[in-house]
Amino acid sequence: MATSPTVLAGASSAAPPDSSPASVAAPVEAKFPLIPLLIAVVVGVLVATLGVGGVVYYLVRTGRLSGREGSAHRTEIAIPAATHSMVLEPLLVNLADAGGSSYLRVAMTLRVADATEGKEAKPKEEKPKEDKENSGDVAAVRDTMLTVLGRQTADRLLASDGKEQLKAELKAALAEHNAGLKVMDVFFTDFLVQR
Repeated sequence: MATSPTVLAGASSAAPPDSSPASVAAPVEAKFPLIPLLIAVVVGVLVATLGVGGVVYYLVRTGRLSGREGSAHRTEIAIPAATHSMVLEPLLVNLADAGGSSYLRVAMTLRVADATEGKEAKPKEEKPKEDKENSGDVAAVRDTMLTVLGRQTADRLLASDGKEQLKAELKAALAEHNAGLKVMDVFFTDFLVQR
């Protein structure tokens, strides 16, 4: 009995008789759509970036994530110091001009910080205080005002920034001469220079 040899190992490596050697060596190319794949990746990255940015922006604006805007917002809500108004009667002052004929008529209101009784003192809303209650303070303030105003000239007061400079000088003089009185702001309610 004659048997034919079985080919076990070399059967898969043998090329079919009708194929050429050039077609066996060339790999089969897979055709992937490259441009639509690239567009999908770019759009995905853009959507993810916008989503993360939106979430971070929301968290910073609501204060759940600390950032510059959240801390700046907290400083705006600081409780203002309790103040009261000190209304001064109009002053008539001779100015320091060469001829000696110039004068200033001015009425002022001062915003003065209330004296706190400790750290636990709660600030109250602005309240007007009677001038008669603190007549000693009013007399000292009027004296300081007359001293500062008497050194001014008409040209200096009528300059474009004359009133602002005068306010700064008045605040400095009040802080120096009246240490117990903290003046927050000076308001001119009447201001007349006569030459």
